[in-house]
Amino acid sequence: MGAGSRTPQLLGILLFASTGAISASGQVSVEGFDGASAAVQASGAWSIRIPSQGWTFGGNVFDGKPGSAVEYVVPEAGQDKLGAYRELKFRYPAPGTAHLSSIRLYSDRPAVVFSSTWESQSPNASSFPVISQYPSSLLHMTFSGMFAQEEFVHQAADSPMVSFDTTGNTWVLSAATNFMTADTSRGPGDAIVAGISPKISTLPAGFTHETILSWGKGINSTLVGWGKALTDKSGKRRPANDADTLLSHLSYWTDNGAFYYYNPGDLPYADTLKAVRAELLGKGIRLGSMQLDSWWYPKGPDNSWFSRSGIWTYTAAPNLFRSELAAFRTEVGVPLVTHARWIDAASPYRSQYAMSGNVSIDPKYWEKTALYLKAAGVGTYEQDWLGLEAHTDFNLADPDLFLDNMALAMAKRGLTIQYCMANPSHFLASSKYSNVTSIRTSQDRFLRERWSHFLYSSRLASAVGAWPFSDVFMSSERDNLLLATLSAGPLGIGDQLGKVDADNLRMSVRADGVIVKPDVAATPIDDVILADSKGVDVPMQAAAWTDFRGLRANYVFAFKRGANSTLVLEPAKYGIGGTALVYDVLKGEGRLVGPGAKWSTELGNDVGYFLVMAVGKSGLAMVGDKDMFVPMGRKRIAEASDDGVVDVTVSFGIGETMRTLTGYSPRQVNVSAVSGRLSSPMWNAATQMFTVNVRPEPGAHIARLRISQLGQMTPPPNGGSCAPRCAAPPSHGPTQ
Repeated sequence: MGAGSRTPQLLGILLFASTGAISASGQVSVEGFDGASAAVQASGAWSIRIPSQGWTFGGNVFDGKPGSAVEYVVPEAGQDKLGAYRELKFRYPAPGTAHLSSIRLYSDRPAVVFSSTWESQSPNASSFPVISQYPSSLLHMTFSGMFAQEEFVHQAADSPMVSFDTTGNTWVLSAATNFMTADTSRGPGDAIVAGISPKISTLPAGFTHETILSWGKGINSTLVGWGKALTDKSGKRRPANDADTLLSHLSYWTDNGAFYYYNPGDLPYADTLKAVRAELLGKGIRLGSMQLDSWWYPKGPDNSWFSRSGIWTYTAAPNLFRSELAAFRTEVGVPLVTHARWIDAASPYRSQYAMSGNVSIDPKYWEKTALYLKAAGVGTYEQDWLGLEAHTDFNLADPDLFLDNMALAMAKRGLTIQYCMANPSHFLASSKYSNVTSIRTSQDRFLRERWSHFLYSSRLASAVGAWPFSDVFMSSERDNLLLATLSAGPLGIGDQLGKVDADNLRMSVRADGVIVKPDVAATPIDDVILADSKGVDVPMQAAAWTDFRGLRANYVFAFKRGANSTLVLEPAKYGIGGTALVYDVLKGEGRLVGPGAKWSTELGNDVGYFLVMAVGKSGLAMVGDKDMFVPMGRKRIAEASDDGVVDVTVSFGIGETMRTLTGYSPRQVNVSAVSGRLSSPMWNAATQMFTVNVRPEPGAHIARLRISQLGQMTPPPNGGSCAPRCAAPPSHGPTQ
């Protein structure tokens, strides 16, 4: 049906705009969340108004060409995966074809989706939206290159565009579809052009591209809302932080930076890795999974395991394994994580399967690979080199076929996926796949110089529904272990035999290997992002938390990055309106900080790590398990509440018989066991901290406690400290 026959049918519908009729200017408008509105004029001018922020976004579909007119504008209402919406649909001629476009506002979330469909095949010469009017004089952040590292000046075309003012009002613009080929960048006159990469010259008939604009108060919270919109739109089930064995348990890695990377040691490779698991078990820690890096399969034109080229065949190298991979998995006794590169130019796969670039887009290849891995007891498939050799030809279809067929085949066999060396486009594409559960957010071998990049990249990964992975480090490296635990993602070590530091590991994992982690990934707080965007030197301050339905334990990781080593910590920034306990987890000391007050300390070159907890209705502030990095982590403290009495449920791993809890109280406490067994609580009048040793009932794995003050509660001094600093008294007896 051509434009001539289409337009008369729709002229009557134009009368049903949100204002009840077309205005004299030919404008039609609709409203959405919190008074936000969209309007399109017959001239091609369009606008989005967000009164809560005082912002206007706008442009013209004809890019200022005189004499052009939109053929019709139709307001409609409906429901999609993002919720109830009102939208404006319109048609306009563009170079080579006509566009059927829309602007969709949602009733219950601060988001707008722009959509445009090309009616016939045409040159990739026009985009919608082109945003020529947008809030000016804002600060900016984007993500760039492999591992999606932060950038505060230049816009990466495949990244979300993040802009914010000094009070945290934020908007995020990104592709909502076609992530692997989308381009969001600055055009002539500094206009923002959201479309398909100009490297693709022609777009087919019926092709549709969508762009999303989200806004809100707070940089982190707006990014979370934007990412949630992407995963809701695709239908991705956002994985829990224990969704697979890699996420839930300690893992051992053999990738670049690990001791046994392309190095079997003094034993055959298989025997070395079995000995690693045995050493951990002998030190009282169960291993959850084991990663086999690219050494495990033959590579290169010479079909050798030690080659650093592409895949020859994706099967266990016969001169490394005495038997098939499945038999090795049975011997080692834990699920495997298997690494994959690109497919070598000399590989027999090149003639057996449909290829694009250096990878296969053939469903048959992915079916065969997934079946092989499933039979071998693999839990997670790791696709590496995504930002370099492991890519398709650059066109509209193949990048999605590569990722789609990979995810589908693995999902059918119950395997999860980790992306590595990913670009921002891969991060965004992961929002489509429920079984992409983790993404590497640090370069090879986790080190202090990578911490800032890791935390920023973790912000992007966690926003789009994937858990960040720090990469490998050694268990003796306490600070690396701590920060990796705070990522709430995988925890992978790569020690030499005989070098495992079990005491350090016990601060991160239970005896059964379960990681005690926060609910969310640690990411830079808004104040740090603001400072970094302005080039102001402040220590990194990254936060994660465990939230027990409003009772929130905040974990704050801090370190110096330049000359400034003064950390300023404000409990109000963590949602605490009253008195807070700031507890130094590494030193076992705490201070009370009054309502609205700040607390500062000099970090020097040391890491600062603090639990920030509100003093509750009971007058107490729980710290939790004093021997864990994440003392209120849900795998240790399963439940907690404070309605005038603190109720706590403690979880024990297999092999654990006792844990020591600590917290703040202005006076002696009374602790009773609903289930489990207790020692008499100890309270230190000088430090105003209490401890109590807790055991589960025989054969059980939990204990339930009730904790309150003895006698009438004495309110803590306003803004004061606990005399003036509180330190947990030493625990008595073993903790396991």
